[in-house]
Amino acid sequence: AAGEAQCLSYTGCNFLRQRLVLATLSGRPLKIRKIRSKEEDPGLRDFEASFIRLIDKVTNGSRIEINQTGTTLYYQPGLLYGGSLEHDCSPSRGIGYYLESLLCLAPFMKHPLKIVLRGVTNDQVDPSVDVLKATALPLLKKFGIDGESLEIKINRRGMPPKGGGEILFACPVRKVLQPVQFTDPGKIKRIRGTAYSVRVSPQMANRMVESARGILNKFLPDIYIYTDHMKGVNSGKSPGFGMCLTAETINGTILSAELASNPQGQGAAVLPEELGQNCAKLLLEEVYR
Repeated sequence: AAGEAQCLSYTGCNFLRQRLVLATLSGRPLKIRKIRSKEEDPGLRDFEASFIRLIDKVTNGSRIEINQTGTTLYYQPGLLYGGSLEHDCSPSRGIGYYLESLLCLAPFMKHPLKIVLRGVTNDQVDPSVDVLKATALPLLKKFGIDGESLEIKINRRGMPPKGGGEILFACPVRKVLQPVQFTDPGKIKRIRGTAYSVRVSPQMANRMVESARGILNKFLPDIYIYTDHMKGVNSGKSPGFGMCLTAETINGTILSAELASNPQGQGAAVLPEELGQNCAKLLLEEVYR
């Protein structure tokens, strides 16, 4: 029904996810031209194509047209349908890349969303699933999206380059959000965190915790960092370790910081002690800001 006149038009690959999410929520068709048209390898990347397929899965009746070189994308959004789904994410980006957008769309589905995402759970580029679980879910609760059916569960961890992780994201339907007035972050009262290791010695996680505590204990006694060592099938396909820390304030604000080791075969080897210290410093930097 909507003519070409109302079609939103953009150029370039920036903000691709945000444009698709907002077009879906507002029901307006959009056209994006010149996606990396000047580069040697023009067009959409594999992780963007995977994201578009995911949007197609959670909606019903979307029309997506991509030209042969992948430099032009036309998207006419359908209805947000939801239901029980599965999606294999591209291993070149973390599951967080896809999950961030699903968090925006999930409350407005027709049926409660229950989706299994497979791929890289923790990398150095996108927010990890741990951080989204610790920060995004409490934020959604402030807007009145809560209940037992709101959860992010990590079944398997997957580190880059090969991934192999698996998570479950479930969210109830809320057509209307509560307005939020949230201006005073408050003082920090406690720090929680997770140190994880897959396909390396379980001692790695303990070493990260020790060094992070060495810095944070100077400021605060209430610190608890879990160690999470997954074995066998649950450890994905690549070795690695990392840490995510969250600081909670008296008003329920949650600040986070995270670091992951370099992917196998890329860059120098990272010591777990250094990673733990740097992650603690990153959290302090976040609090300072």
